[in-house]
Amino acid sequence: MNKSLSASAPSPIDAPRARRPGRPARPDAAAMREQLLDIATGLFAAQGVAATTIAHIAQRAAVTPAMLHYYFKSRDQLIDAVVLERVVPVIGFVWSPVPLASEAEGDDGKSPSPALAASLDPATAARAYLVEIVKRIVQSATERPWLPALWIHEVVNEGGQLRERVLPHVPTERLAAFATVIGQAQQRGATTPGVEPRLVFLSILGLTLLPLATSNLWRRLWQGDPPMQAIDTDAIADHAIAMLTGGLFSPPAHPAAAT
Repeated sequence: MNKSLSASAPSPIDAPRARRPGRPARPDAAAMREQLLDIATGLFAAQGVAATTIAHIAQRAAVTPAMLHYYFKSRDQLIDAVVLERVVPVIGFVWSPVPLASEAEGDDGKSPSPALAASLDPATAARAYLVEIVKRIVQSATERPWLPALWIHEVVNEGGQLRERVLPHVPTERLAAFATVIGQAQQRGATTPGVEPRLVFLSILGLTLLPLATSNLWRRLWQGDPPMQAIDTDAIADHAIAMLTGGLFSPPAHPAAAT
């Protein structure tokens, strides 16, 4: 035997093990978990949490139910993960401080600072807060198409399966601060007297998430000519802002025309 060839040949132990033909590469665990969460979230939004089983999610992901249980020990654990990792970050983004409104709220983010509130134009602070919240909700729904249907059906709806899991994460102090800014503007004559400040945020949800969640339905029901085309999210945001600011803030007085 040629010793030089024998010495240079790798031993069976040293040689890398080749993957058997036809056997798929092992998926990255973190990526697979994210994919399963995305699929579960989408199915929850499309057909409801109660109607979505582990088998449905596994089938959509082309894995076995046992594989799903490897990442989530139970269906409840999967639902909790959807809430904590998909829904709660949206709530945090929407209710993160709004710069101008934060000045009107005060340093603690709850009660307004009288000195600062008196120095700010109340209509400007209230309008900035409202417009920013609308934009954040629509942006979140644009980036996460599942959000409108999931929120309307599973959180807002009285029988929603996610309601009790989501509500503890809603920052009630931020909701109160938002209502306070609207209320202060109203007290100073800057907003429409009949508006209830505590209901303004619900009006925002009604003018943003509801149209987004039901856009396909309204396109089917629309009997106008020409047929109703899809309404993009920017148009929905603009419409919500126009409706809300038009109803909440009195139009500026126009100077009398010169004679």
